[in-house]
Amino acid sequence: MGLIFVPTPLGNLRDVTLRACDVLRDCDLLVAEDTRVATRLLAALDMPKKTIWSYREQNAAAVTGAILACAREQTVAVTTDAGMPGISDPGRELIAAARAAGVAVEVLPGACAFVCAAVLSGFPSTGLSFEGFVPRANGERERVFRAALARGTTAAWYESPRRILATLSVLERIAPEASVFVARELTKRHEQQLLGRPAAVAAALGAEPRGEIVLVLDGTSALAPAEPAAEEAVDDAIRRAFAAGASVPDAARTLSRQGLGSRAALYARASALRDEAKVRP
Repeated sequence: MGLIFVPTPLGNLRDVTLRACDVLRDCDLLVAEDTRVATRLLAALDMPKKTIWSYREQNAAAVTGAILACAREQTVAVTTDAGMPGISDPGRELIAAARAAGVAVEVLPGACAFVCAAVLSGFPSTGLSFEGFVPRANGERERVFRAALARGTTAAWYESPRRILATLSVLERIAPEASVFVARELTKRHEQQLLGRPAAVAAALGAEPRGEIVLVLDGTSALAPAEPAAEEAVDDAIRRAFAAGASVPDAARTLSRQGLGSRAALYARASALRDEAKVRP
């Protein structure tokens, strides 16, 4: 009884685990992001047909209660189209609801695209963060990339093939020397692994890339100096932090998390502004 979250192959069906096969074969109900994809997976694995319910963002509120009711008496397997349920795919809210309702939950280990890409990149894994999908707006893209570079750790995102070139263009503008890794179509026939500076990776992708994409950024890469207008904005932000009662370390830490620069640089600038204020007549 209970919910069992079952990761499915990213592309290569041989990546399915033995435990995943056991659960998919023996479960009483299969809950899937797309019932058609789940049906094809069962057929490809030579599994018996199952009752399959759809669970996705659009219908989650309507079907969660019925899924949990079933899971109290039977074994319910939960899958997404590929990879680990709940990682930028439907599932997280279902686990939270199950916990609140006292329904048992189990997660099987297995395929997860951003983890594979982060390992393939060769970037430091200490402090690795998964940021979900890259924001669509250029300003927000720049903010999250600056924040990742300021943290000095490795960060991974999923990205649409329709937007990856624009995303790399933003990185090229703010941190042209940054090290990035793009994994496209992991485990599939046309898998592509690209490591280098943003401009070089964009050129290697070509004009119309297709498929599932993971972007990994080495946060130890150098962040481009802020433009003069941006420096004024940083000074204004520091002054606002002081006005709110923040100390120099507090201001540097908070603004660094907001993507306005490295903590060391912000600390130095905040100290200078504080000293200027002290000597001003």
